[in-house]
Amino acid sequence: MFWTVAAALSLLIWIYLLFARGGFWRVGPAPPGNIRSARRVVAVVPARNEADVIGEALTSLFTQHFVAPLQVVLVDDGSTDGTADVARVTAGKMGREKDLTILTGAPLPDGWTGKLWAVSQGTREALHQQPDYLLFTDADVRHDGRNVADLIAKIEAEDLDLASFMVRLSTKNFAEKALIPAFVYFFLQLYPPAWISAPDKKTAGAAGGCILLRPSSLARIGGHAAIRGQIIDDCALARAVKSSGGKIWMGLTANTQSIRPYNGFAEIGRMISRSAFNQLQHSAWLLIGTLLGLALTYVVPLAALFSGDRIAEYLGGAAWLLMSISYARMIRFYRLPLPWAFALPFVAIFYAAATFHSALQYWRGKGGVWKGRVQDA
Repeated sequence: MFWTVAAALSLLIWIYLLFARGGFWRVGPAPPGNIRSARRVVAVVPARNEADVIGEALTSLFTQHFVAPLQVVLVDDGSTDGTADVARVTAGKMGREKDLTILTGAPLPDGWTGKLWAVSQGTREALHQQPDYLLFTDADVRHDGRNVADLIAKIEAEDLDLASFMVRLSTKNFAEKALIPAFVYFFLQLYPPAWISAPDKKTAGAAGGCILLRPSSLARIGGHAAIRGQIIDDCALARAVKSSGGKIWMGLTANTQSIRPYNGFAEIGRMISRSAFNQLQHSAWLLIGTLLGLALTYVVPLAALFSGDRIAEYLGGAAWLLMSISYARMIRFYRLPLPWAFALPFVAIFYAAATFHSALQYWRGKGGVWKGRVQDA
């Protein structure tokens, strides 16, 4: 009886997720857009020990099509690996020295997270250039040549305040293939793009690796100071813009990519752990509810197949099938073999463990560690 009830609840959850959760699983790249005249864009790039990737990231920014010569403000946030030197050399080789401004980050004040403090300093400099748009991007993102133009076209076609692309993450090694598509899948489940765009929904999200924003919209929310202590800064920015009456949008892109590899399961686990408990508002009750919810949603369907209860086996099999069908779209987006879709229950167990680890790290005073900084304590 227990397994029948549990499997039935799991199946109901999957019916809801597939048909009433904003179609989050119907992933696909956004179509390209067109702009009729050039726009002035300034990219703000926070960088902390990014010497191995910053050259490729800057090259992709300096070769954007259909915009006026894109300006870049790089904030060197305490790097010790020569990040700023690599940036200067890259700009020099391309003849774009005048289009690159490098700031040395000021000491981190109380109440700010490291990234937002760096972005705030870069934004202050970028606004002196009176841009039409601000592009917030990470130092490990290689932009497709049309990326900025496509975002501008999206904003202007729909009169948006903010548009964001979830960039394609690395899936080269086994750990990345197993876990990274699920990272994007779970993110979209939490923040369905259709709900992000809907003015009657409170859901607001963005992907911090690639956000295009009108300066007037940033000013309306009080600048980055309004979200200065947020760990999940991209979604906090989107939430502030939408709450102020702004229109926002987020989609996927297949061609703009993160060039940062994750070398194994432990590294991906740390990436998940960095913000998971913060997402749960540091609540032990929400943590317990989340872990139980993950078990009911993802593990029970598989376990029910071995329960010996015929009805539970049918219900669990149906739930696992719906789960796999929804995940298959993300697997195809990442160009992986479709059998990976059936591994989602095992992937969910890994994410549950990383979430629990996130809580432990917070309780130990080591929450949100990023490049030597404790940001969530």
